[in-house]
Amino acid sequence: MNNVLLFCDPGIDDSLAIMYALLNPEINVVGIVSSYGNVPQQQATQNVAYLLKLAGRDDIPIIAGARSPLSGEIAVFYPEIHGEEGLGPIRSPETIQHEVVNFDEIFKIIEKHAGNLVIVDVGRSTSLAIAFLLGGEEYLHKVKAVYCMGGAFLVPGNVTPVAEANFHGDAIAANLVLNKLRNVHITPLNVTNYAIITPEIIQQITAQSFNAFTQLIKPIFDYYTAAYKKLDPSLTGSPLHDVFTIFALVNPEQVQYVNRQASVSIEFNDTKGESIADFRARSSEQVTANTDHIAIQFNYQTFVKDFINVMTTRKKEP
Repeated sequence: MNNVLLFCDPGIDDSLAIMYALLNPEINVVGIVSSYGNVPQQQATQNVAYLLKLAGRDDIPIIAGARSPLSGEIAVFYPEIHGEEGLGPIRSPETIQHEVVNFDEIFKIIEKHAGNLVIVDVGRSTSLAIAFLLGGEEYLHKVKAVYCMGGAFLVPGNVTPVAEANFHGDAIAANLVLNKLRNVHITPLNVTNYAIITPEIIQQITAQSFNAFTQLIKPIFDYYTAAYKKLDPSLTGSPLHDVFTIFALVNPEQVQYVNRQASVSIEFNDTKGESIADFRARSSEQVTANTDHIAIQFNYQTFVKDFINVMTTRKKEP
């Protein structure tokens, strides 16, 4: 069982990842940090509260995360991908009530699960970087591993020719996370672009009412797929970048990594957010606590099978 502290910014892909994590029998979600990213922080928090309400998981704390990047830039949102409120055509009810706790709850969770906690960050890395700046090595090095969705190594970016959205959205924070935290597993566009879920798979999942999320899955997925189709008409479905990151945690034998020290360009020019690592044929680095693990390949058929199995799980009790 993996105790997971999830940093996110839902967002359709993040929302599907939250559902996947809550339903997965191998994961114990111990807290969710909601930050700006796909939508403003306040809306992200509302969306998290809605999903936890559907799951009957009022026991999971929502932690208020960052509202803007460390650089002080104005955050850019993507309503054309996720909808104005982050759930495509769905509006989370404004009547949903869920206590939002202060940022220092992160350190209480780390202390409680010291040595047996995994941080999964599928949004902008601002909140995770702030956690390091406030808690330092004393707290963050008690975390067993960090799984971070971001980057594009030797492949095109998705918001600029060289940069992926999470790393570009706060390049300073992403660079800090990769260089200061230990045992970081990066799931970049190199692999997540191929974590495609098709409409046929979604139809198979939603053919029956399996759990509280079933009726929500198809409308948000259809919205997401339509948006991706406009970007790339050749796609047969949608890449679930954030779901894949949690899949990688639970199924380590199904993902292949290379070990490199990675960094992110923090220059405010055309290279901002670019993922950097030494991939030369003769490059070899001694693996240390600060070495990053960059995903480069995975078993697609296992990913699809796992996604179907988890998303058709009956309600998991806390």
